[in-house]
Amino acid sequence: MTVDTLAAEAPSTDADTPEALVPSPESTAPDASSAAPVEEKPKKTPAKKAAAKKTKTLELTLTVTGTADGEWHAELKQGTTFLARNLAVAAAAVSRAAKELHEDLSTPIDEVIEEARAQQAAKVAALEAELEAARKALADLD
Repeated sequence: MTVDTLAAEAPSTDADTPEALVPSPESTAPDASSAAPVEEKPKKTPAKKAAAKKTKTLELTLTVTGTADGEWHAELKQGTTFLARNLAVAAAAVSRAAKELHEDLSTPIDEVIEEARAQQAAKVAALEAELEAARKALADLD
């Protein structure tokens, strides 16, 4: 009996199934001391689990600031890099955007906007009263 042998190669770690065990020439030779050759069963390797996909998150920071005079500005950052700075935005746009995002955001923002509106209305009323007084003073000078 003739057995062809190949040069020994390192077992591949890329295979999903184990390599079949090939009996060595010594184990195929008849042995008077053993009645039947013992066959070795290949050990099963556990199946490789697919790596879980990690979702890449994108973090942007939008900062909206407002003043009591009703001036609103926005800036946008990604990490430490500013993408936009000191953009003038309307109070109505801020309110609409907050409503679109979430009610928990829109309620306090609308309260701040309403307070600024009330302060501006009071300022307009005071200025109108002052203007009326100035007109009366001017009419008295004629």
